[in-house]
Parts: sequence; C-alpha cells; structure tokens
Amino acid sequence: MPEVQDWFLTPSERGNRETRIDVRRGDGRAWTEGNRVEPLVHGATYFARLLAALRALGDGDLVGIFDWRGDTDERLDGEGTELGKVLAELATRGVQVRGLLWRSHPSLAHFQEEQNQHLGEVVNAAGGEILLDERVRGPGSQHQKLVLIRHPGREDDDVAFMGGIDLCHGRRDDERHLGDPQPVPLDERYGDHPPWHDIQLELRGPAVGDLSVTFRERWEDPTPLDHRNPWRARRARRMDQPRHPSPLPPVLRDPGPAPGPHAVQVLRTYPAKRPPLPFAPLGERSIARAYLKALWRARRLVYLEDQYLWSEDIAQGLADALRRSPELRLVAVVPRYPDQDGRLTGPPNRIGQQAALDAVRAAGGDRVAVYDLENERGTPIYVHAKVCVIDDVWAAVGSDNLNRRSWTHDSELSAAVLDETQDRREPADPAGLGDGARLFARELRLRLWREHLGRGPGEDGDLLDPVEGFEAWRRGAGALTGWHESGRRGPRPPGQAREHDPGRVQAWAAWWATPLYKSVVDPDGRPRRLRRAGRF
Repeated sequence: MPEVQDWFLTPSERGNRETRIDVRRGDGRAWTEGNRVEPLVHGATYFARLLAALRALGDGDLVGIFDWRGDTDERLDGEGTELGKVLAELATRGVQVRGLLWRSHPSLAHFQEEQNQHLGEVVNAAGGEILLDERVRGPGSQHQKLVLIRHPGREDDDVAFMGGIDLCHGRRDDERHLGDPQPVPLDERYGDHPPWHDIQLELRGPAVGDLSVTFRERWEDPTPLDHRNPWRARRARRMDQPRHPSPLPPVLRDPGPAPGPHAVQVLRTYPAKRPPLPFAPLGERSIARAYLKALWRARRLVYLEDQYLWSEDIAQGLADALRRSPELRLVAVVPRYPDQDGRLTGPPNRIGQQAALDAVRAAGGDRVAVYDLENERGTPIYVHAKVCVIDDVWAAVGSDNLNRRSWTHDSELSAAVLDETQDRREPADPAGLGDGARLFARELRLRLWREHLGRGPGEDGDLLDPVEGFEAWRRGAGALTGWHESGRRGPRPPGQAREHDPGRVQAWAAWWATPLYKSVVDPDGRPRRLRRAGRF
C-alpha cells in the first residue's frame, strides 16, 4: 500500500526551514496521525458547534482566533449568542481570549476595518485581547480562519476549527440556502439575503498542536502590528491598539491521539515580504506545493469547490494532470457571479477565471465540467467553500482559494486529510494505484454531491464511480437548465447545479482589466527567483 508521504509533503518539501511546525516533534514527518476530523458543512452547523465548545470553557482555558472579518453582532445561534457578547463573557470569567483580525481598510472601500475594530473594543473591554494585524505584503490580507480552543492540563480535550468560514455576517446559512438573516451585500442578483455555501473542519488530536504552532508563530512576530506612519500611529492610539501583542502563556503539550483514523497535514501560505516574517523569511507556499504533489497522483477524479478558480498559474497544475491521465475528470463548483460584478468591478474579477477555464478545457475537453449553484427559488448560491477531493483519497479544506493570491501572497491556512480507513464500496480503488478509496474523502465528496444534485441520504449509489458521477452532474444540470429555458413549466427538477456560463470578458474591458487583475486582484507574493522560474 502506498505510504502517507506519497500524498503529503515531507518537511523539506514544505520549503520553509525556519518554521517549527515540523521539526519540533523530532519524528521526521510533516503531518500528524491519530486525529479525528469532521467536516462541518454550512455556517449554521459550524456556528452551533463552535458556540457549544466556547460555552464549555472555564477559568484558565485559552481561545485563539485568526480571522479576515469578525462582526460583533453576528449571532452564532439566535438571540443572545452575538459573537462579541459570547467572547466578552468568556473573558470576564477568566478565559484567555486572544485574536488577530486583519486590520483591513475602511468600509467606504468595501472592506471591514471598522467592524474588526469594534469587535476588538468590545472583547478587550472585558479583558480579552483582539488585535488588528496589518503585517502583510501589500496589497494583501490576513485571510486565515482559525478558532483554537485549548485546556491547560487537559490538552486531550482541545479542539480547533479551521476552513473557509469567517465569524461575520452572511455566513450563517444552512442546507436550505435562504441566506444569513444578517446578510452581507453582494451583487444584486444574489438578492437581499445572499445564499451562502461554505465548509469548516473540526479537528481533535495532535493536529491541534500544529495549529497552535501556527497561532504562536504569528502572535509572537516582533514586527509592529501596523505601519509606522503618523496617520496609522494616530489611529492605533485612538483605537487603543498596542504595537505588539502581549506574551502568550507557556507552550502546552500537543493533544494525544483522539483516537481517530485521520492523518492531517497543516498547510499555510505566507508571502515573501519586508520586513520578513521570522518564521517564514522567504514566505511559505506549502498549500501550493501540497496541491501540486497530490495532483501528480490524480488518475480518475478531481473535485473542487472554490470561490474564484482564477489564474493560469494554478490552472496549469490542473491542465498538466488532465494531460497526464486520459481517464481523469474534473468537476468544479464556483459562484455564478463575482461578489461585485459591475461595469468596472466585474472584468478584473472575471478575466482570471476566464483564462483558467480556457487552460483546463484546452487540456481536458469534455472531461472538464464547471457548475454553479442556485437554491429552490432560483437565486444563485454564493460558493465560498474551498474544497478539493482527489480520487476519493486526498481531501483538503481551508481558507485558500485556487488563485495566485492564495497560493503565494495572503496568509492562508488549510488542512489535508488522509483517512487510514478504506471504503470497500466499488470502485474500491478508483485510481488503480493501490491507495484504495478512503472514507473521509469519499464521504465528504458524496455529502456535497448529494446536496448539490438534490439527493437524499443513501441516494448516491450511482455517484460512487467517477464516470457515472460525472454524467449524473451533467444530466442534473442539463435538466435544471432545460426547465428554466422552457419557462419553468412543470415541476422543478431536483438539485442546485447549472452549467457555469459566465460569458466572455469584452475585448474593450480585457485590455485594462488584465493588468489590474495581475497587479491588484491576484498579485504574486513569491520571491523573484521563484516567480521567474514559474515555481512555488
């Protein structure tokens, strides 16, 4: 049977000699085993699980948070469960609440500096420490999404949540996809309460130790939290934001085996920047490297859910896999429209996806299928999930999108999962390489496919085989499209999927949108030598 390192990166393949995440264990591995991982599909599912874990905390326990956006009044599970209120109550009863939110930019620029600032003010007044972090490479962001829960002296009870879901408005949707009652504004075609599809992982076991290292590395970076110019200094004083975080408590031991059957590799992106990150002075691109290594073994099916699917650089890895393996099929699920799709905002957001889809379709032809989703009312669902499943063996969920920004430039956090439990249902070894289908990856794929194709529990026998499943998507999407084109006569066919057909960016827009896309929308954070060589 193939070894774990056939799929996961080795410490040297991570490409970052300065991090402690791998060497601290002394076992020569860049992953942990004996974990228990559960995918939490939909924000409502995640928020309810998170709330239960937070309410169980007591004096001396620790909560560590990384986020792109946090809204003080976002309800985790109904009235009285507002995020700021929950975290402030924890701080008042002796729980150490620490967090780094992206400093961001003002709301007038369609960002969230004021919202992140307000969450910090509320929690810090109760004794917590939520800080705004602008230690980025411009024009970049802190995009990692992590809630780390630790219990000194009871480390085996520790749990972490990481993936694509921010602690903010718009995310608390469920399988009905009617949107969060507290929405965020998107393109008007998503409606007043945009439907939102997303996923988070709950992890227990030694992998929590690797996530703790990731938290500590960023927290203890000695670089000031914000720029040193007079304008930012005045704002920091007015917001009562320190230049540096306070010291963390001593390092806790890693949790023991959960017990669980899951090997987990924690993956990150950090940019090469000035001043350099002490734990990644040349950046880290282990997410990119992990995807490329896993794609090298792809033989039958790559399934993706992604907010963007941009960039020819990233598409090249998919295209190479399609050319290497003539039986390989690619199914991708993306949003129908960008979140901002106006006359000026749309072309820079669509030109990169257009180039990426051209590249993979040129390589795979009719073995490539790209879909978007809608709810039963016909309202498009905004796909924010970041998921990849390869041959029902390797699965990854994280904050990273399939674009150059996420693979090289912004801070990102992902986890790849390899289940030691094989699924004996046929095809028992889809790729034919001896790996065997693994339960976590296959069940994650089937869980998502049942929802998107309108299937009930257990109605997935024809989805097990990659070829049959690929054709089931095509039939389902074709039926729904035909129903719309017929004027919606008769019962609506089941499912959410429709063929993704965004149209071409007009030539007049492409000439100005392309340089803007490459420099601002999807920038490159690699060191110059890697950029020139086209490597990660």
